[in-house]
Formats: sequence, structure tokens, C-alpha cells
Amino acid sequence: MELTNRTIVTRNYIDGAPKESDFEVRSRVVSLSREPAGSVIVRSLYVSIDPYQLTRMKSDSSSQSYSSLATGIAPGEEVDCYGVGKVVASGDPEFEEGDLVGGLLAWGEYCVLKPGAMFRKLDPMGFPLSHHVGALAFSGLTAYAGLFEVGKAKKGEKVFVSAASGSVGHLVGQFAKLHGCYVVGSAGSKAKVELLKGKLGFDDAFNYKEEADIKATLRKHFPHGIDVYFDSVGGEMLEAAVANMNLFGRVAACGAISEYTGSGRKAAPDMVEVIYRRIQIQGFLCPDFLSVHSDFISATCDHLRSEKMVSVEDISTGLESIPSSFAGLFHGSNIGKTIVQIAVE
Repeated sequence: MELTNRTIVTRNYIDGAPKESDFEVRSRVVSLSREPAGSVIVRSLYVSIDPYQLTRMKSDSSSQSYSSLATGIAPGEEVDCYGVGKVVASGDPEFEEGDLVGGLLAWGEYCVLKPGAMFRKLDPMGFPLSHHVGALAFSGLTAYAGLFEVGKAKKGEKVFVSAASGSVGHLVGQFAKLHGCYVVGSAGSKAKVELLKGKLGFDDAFNYKEEADIKATLRKHFPHGIDVYFDSVGGEMLEAAVANMNLFGRVAACGAISEYTGSGRKAAPDMVEVIYRRIQIQGFLCPDFLSVHSDFISATCDHLRSEKMVSVEDISTGLESIPSSFAGLFHGSNIGKTIVQIAVE
């Protein structure tokens, strides 16, 4: 069986903010007969759109590959991503046509998964498949592990979450509230602030675009200091949080979206503050904590089923919507987890 696979690729390296014109659709024929023995062809259903992917599309990305999940993507190459799909052809006896799978797919209608690729059979467990790209996948595990394993949040502590209406932040805040913490989030619009304080149950939230002095704003919201800061922004936000942290405060750093496009300055927290307050700043990646995956899935499924937790998803439809969905991340267009539905299951 031969299939025509349309994929979204970059036209060029992207060293600033991404634009829709930086991408194009390319087609190629795929078939098991052209692939190594044991390969599997999957039809993409839902794919994840994530800010970190921009760091892999830069002209210097090949010399700054920090891990196996952050290798450079040259113009014309497929953009791999987390996703959910259905097997349409299999050379692996462990997978049959029709099986649902989750793992590293690509921004395309189909994906050829060679032996050793990171994917597994998927049990939806009664949840929408889109949840298995966000709240029950890497975004959720990043939130859970960052808050509890890196941030070591304790009941009664004060937690600040930046990019709090984003794919990870909106889950961090909910986990923290369910754990008995006081939680404040920052976001980039009035609607997002209302979402955090209303539907998601944050104790408070503010629109950072309306604040002239972020340090003073945090001092107002945390008069007794911050114990845990979950950082997805970097830059000025990280500096302001560090300036307001308590003794032995913890920073869980999973992203730095303000620094990805090169338009903002790099974070430079006051290291004297870090030293004398004994603040721990730890960067981390989701795969660092696969050991807690079962605990994360159990807790998150319970919270979702009991409706104590909400998964907010920003879903666009069709392969062609990927460039606009991706560019929108850097203009604050998304609310919750950005996902593109490629096909109907």
C-alpha cells in the first residue's frame, strides 16, 4: 500500500518570531516496502504544538542540541512532535491496523515509525483523544513533575505560575490548588486572567502586560514571599520572581518563551539573592521524570473524572492550520493546550 503523505516543513531557519510564511506543505509517497523491516505507518489524528520547537528551527540549532528531544530541524525536514494516531499499516507484529497509538509523530497526515521509535498502544480510558496530547501526556507530566518533584510543593505554600493559561501552566495551578497551596498566575490578557480566577480556581491572577513593575506586582500578590515559582517564561519574569522568593525557595524552570525569539533580554536573576536566600533554580525536561508517570496518570485521571480539574484545549482543525497555530503561540493567541486535529478518528 502506497500513501501520499502531506507534511508541514520549514522553508528556512527561523531566528525571530515565526510567521506562517516560514512554513509550507510538502508531499511524498510512503509505503512499508520502502521502509526498514518492522516499521509502522500511523495516520495522525491529533498533534501537539509547542513553543520549544522554535529553538530547534534556528540557524544555530545544530550546535545547540541539548538533548535527544531538542535536536535541530533543518529546512525541509519533518517536524516531530507528540501526537495520537491510528495504525494504517504495520510491519511490527505487536501493532495491528486500527490500533490507537501515542508517541513521537510528526506534523503530517501520516508518520512512518521505524523500529525503536518512541510510541506505544494507547488506551483512551474514556477520555477524549485530545487529552492524550495534553493533560494526560507531556504537558500534564511536565506540570505534575515540575510542581511536586522539582518544586517540591507542600500544602500551605505559596506558588507563582507564569504563562498560567498555557498548556502547562493551567495544569500546574490546578495541581497546586488541589494540593492545598495558595496560587497566583500571570497571563497576557483580561480574558485569560478571568479564566484563571474563575474556571480554574486560582486564588489570584494578573495581566503582566498591564504591569509596569513586575517585582512590585509580585510583592503585592505575595506579601509573605513566594515558596515555589513554576517558570515557563524566563527573562524579566524570572528575575522578578527570584527577587520575591522566600528562604529555600524553589524555581522549576521548564520553559523560557520570552527568550525564544531573541526579542527579549535573557534572564539575569540577582545571584546574591539566590545565594543568601538559598534559592534552588532547576531546569528540567519531562522525560527526566518518567518514573512518576503512573502516579501522574492515576492522580490526573481521578481529578478529571471527578471534575476537580479541567483540561483547557485550543484545538484547530486541518494540517494547513499548523503554521498559524504555531505562530500564535508567540503572540499569546492560545488559551490552554494548543493542538491541531489532523483527521477524525
